[in-house]
Amino acid sequence: MRIYELGEGTPEVAVIGGIHGDEPCGPLAIERLLAEDPAVERPVKLIIANETALEAGQRYLDADLNRVFPGDADAEAHERRLAHDIAREIQGCTTLALHSTQSTPKPMGVIRSVDEVARAIYPRLPVDVLIETDSHTDGRLVEYPHTIEVECGLQGTDEAAENGYDLVRAFLAATGALPATDAKDRFDIPDPETVHVFRLQRPIPKPDGENYEVFVDNFELVSEGTAFAAVDGDSLYAESDFYPVLLSANGYEDIFGYVAEKTGHVA
Repeated sequence: MRIYELGEGTPEVAVIGGIHGDEPCGPLAIERLLAEDPAVERPVKLIIANETALEAGQRYLDADLNRVFPGDADAEAHERRLAHDIAREIQGCTTLALHSTQSTPKPMGVIRSVDEVARAIYPRLPVDVLIETDSHTDGRLVEYPHTIEVECGLQGTDEAAENGYDLVRAFLAATGALPATDAKDRFDIPDPETVHVFRLQRPIPKPDGENYEVFVDNFELVSEGTAFAAVDGDSLYAESDFYPVLLSANGYEDIFGYVAEKTGHVA
């Protein structure tokens, strides 16, 4: 884990990237910001988390880091020890965690439940969708108070790294660490109705097979009876109307993604 600090004093704002070693967008965004050495108005902590997994180009070495928080300082698994150290480093901070996905190129927010932090920050970020994970957060960093996640875009793409940089600057502006005029895509008066909220309801199982396909778009209503995916050429049909979220052919090993309900706006 690499830790950098900008400004003087004890940081109350943090950005963390590289929780997964096959998601380089966060570390690239952080390194780009560090190279600029911006003058900050509040001290900031920047963390590149799972260095060894990043070097190996693997999601994790021993355990999925974003499923084992709060971790264990004495654990054998590298990621469990690392989770303990990360939790200690972000204690007392309003924190942004950067990720990427295989489901959609557009940046989107992820939070356990919409709270005051979500309502204050997400309208100031270049996102128009927020996923409320509710009970689907066991062991994830987003369970911590004052912690939000963003999916920067498609995993491994230059666009995700570019989006990550914009998201970091926007987050630092939203938390008062950078002047708002220095951040891209800001609203002078943020409108919470620009951010649509989808609450996860249940996972969509992925049957055993070799070839997987997805036929529908995330966040767009799928009507009952519609073929939304296929396994080895055999289509799967919606049993009822639903909104697909984080749906992709190969993003997860045992699920396609999630059934979600559209609950309104971040307000």
